[in-house]
Amino acid sequence: MKKIFTLSGIALLSLAVHAQTSHTDNFDGYTAGQALGPQSTSWTTWSGAEGGTEDVLVVNNDANSAPNSLYFSSTSATGGPSDVVAYFGGQHNTGTFTYQQDMKLDANKGAYFNFQANTTIGQLWALEVYVNQSGAFQMSNTNGVLLTGNFPTGSWFTLTFDINLNQNIWDVKVNSSSVGSFQNSINQIASIDIFPVNAAQPIGGNNNAGFWVDNVSWLHTPYVLPAVNGAITASGIINPATRAPGVITGIVGQQRHLAATIRNLGVAAITSFDISVLYNSGTQNQTVTSVNIASLATYTFVFAAPTTLAMGNMPVTFTISNVNGAGADGDPADNSSVANANITVVPAPGKMVVGEEGTGTWCQWCPRGAIYMDYMAESYEGYWAGVAVHNGDPMVHTAYDLGVGSLIAGYPSGLVDRGPEADPSTFEGEFLTRVSVPPHASIVNGAEYSVSGDSLHVSLTYIFAIAGSNQYRVACVLTEDSVTGTSGYNQSNAYANNAAGPMGGFESLPSSVPASQMNYNHVARGISPSFAGYAGFPASVPVGSVHRFTFSFAIPAGWDTSEFHIVGMLIAPNGEIDNASNTTGAEAITNGFVTGIHIFGGETPAQPDAMNVYPNPSTGMAFASVDLATSQEVIMTIRDVTGKVVAQRNYGELIGAQVLPINTSELAQGMYTVELQTGDTQRVSQLIVQ
Repeated sequence: MKKIFTLSGIALLSLAVHAQTSHTDNFDGYTAGQALGPQSTSWTTWSGAEGGTEDVLVVNNDANSAPNSLYFSSTSATGGPSDVVAYFGGQHNTGTFTYQQDMKLDANKGAYFNFQANTTIGQLWALEVYVNQSGAFQMSNTNGVLLTGNFPTGSWFTLTFDINLNQNIWDVKVNSSSVGSFQNSINQIASIDIFPVNAAQPIGGNNNAGFWVDNVSWLHTPYVLPAVNGAITASGIINPATRAPGVITGIVGQQRHLAATIRNLGVAAITSFDISVLYNSGTQNQTVTSVNIASLATYTFVFAAPTTLAMGNMPVTFTISNVNGAGADGDPADNSSVANANITVVPAPGKMVVGEEGTGTWCQWCPRGAIYMDYMAESYEGYWAGVAVHNGDPMVHTAYDLGVGSLIAGYPSGLVDRGPEADPSTFEGEFLTRVSVPPHASIVNGAEYSVSGDSLHVSLTYIFAIAGSNQYRVACVLTEDSVTGTSGYNQSNAYANNAAGPMGGFESLPSSVPASQMNYNHVARGISPSFAGYAGFPASVPVGSVHRFTFSFAIPAGWDTSEFHIVGMLIAPNGEIDNASNTTGAEAITNGFVTGIHIFGGETPAQPDAMNVYPNPSTGMAFASVDLATSQEVIMTIRDVTGKVVAQRNYGELIGAQVLPINTSELAQGMYTVELQTGDTQRVSQLIVQ
């Protein structure tokens, strides 16, 4: 789903040794066979009840420093019952913090522990560490996966977390060798919770947990704030709740707005600074003024100019300087942050990937789907078409709901290009696999409203780059953003009161979010002719052939036409979506409606001014036919794929049936746009020159 984020050039802090908090425990002074809590001043349980089933026993059957250690085990999919906690003496978010423990994984068993961010446990998980029976580990929090890798199995190893809280650099070591570093969206630590569990999710556990822990220690060294000091504590791209800080995701050629989080690690407020970013031999520099960043507060800065992502694994270096116009600040060691942009996916030309999410206002976990659907739309605009298919609420479209519902087992869940069922949180990984698969055809959306304005007529033009057949099918979807309503639109919310960690702001909303606070995006308003689509192609569909289909959607009162999106689909013989198109309704209307051979979902719209371009493809001469009901000035414009005008002619006033020649003999092979301006009406069609 997410990316592993690594950092290079980790900066060292200038730290004063001041009121250090430290602890070491090898458990050798305790009585084996007895519970840990009553024997220790440092360890307790999640509930605070020591000595019972929630506590863990001290053992002497294995240890990295004899004789004693702790052994945690469970055969329950939900883990436990042991659940022990050690507090670190406060909520630490500046200075350095080191946590270390020796571990040994029992044969064919996994492990789990987490770091709590707040002194009150159960409020905020800073980091969760899952280990399965093969030693594979995942470190994550509710904002995403931060690091993955493998631990040794069947032998003792030393696990160390060296955390630079000032610059938000969490470095993980196994036997003193780094296995990766990351920036943590929850850059604070207050306690450790060890809880034996090895469930199937998230990394394929077998429900058997068993591991020893020995030689636990932690050390916090505080930081003394200089008078003026600006630090970069997170860097990468704009980070919604679904993306870990510093993770630079994307595809080759995509434009991203790079961002950095500035933290005031000085006493005086920061009112101005200079900032730069270096990536792929290009540098952006900006001066920031009129800010007021209080001591220890943060400020997210986004570079105005987008950066084009390039192929390869390259560093992205962010640097802050000249804080408050004073030149060098009190601690230059924290002025830079280095992230890696590991961009490996090249999108196929003309490719659009569809995500269909099953959701409902009754579904308490569906806010997760809403956040990830918006994230995908924001992150991959131009390559992603999202459709929220509602179930059991006022926004349901029955036929679409039945189609998606037959392919998913629960909510929220969904389909990427109608492949295997996927949680919305994994849509990004599925997308990155699909976006590089060459499509059989590209799709051009056109549209117009009926004279009465109560229906929308859509044309989909399919231009084949790979030969197809009559086993391919077509479908058209109409969606609406910013859908609102009254009480029936209240959203059930399992993330209320931060019960399941951050989720794009839903953690600050009640368990039933009032309709007045909800705006539903990507809502499926119609699918035509059906979920399975229509097989309207001939038996042989050669490369370069062009096929058009038209659809009509009724528009009930209350729908906001300014929020429409039109998604065209090409469905492959195996039922997966081969390709799609995605435009706003306004963009499709600008493209112009083109008459097709099939009409679905309503009446055939009158087309007195419709244009037809043929033969298509053309090898020497093509023609544009138009039937004008009234006398109108006619202007034809031919554009290449870059939008450059390559030919234009004004035919003057015309009326009735007209056939206008297009000389293609002097045009290079490729795709062109034919625009016919007839009075106040513009018609657009695609023309392939061979």
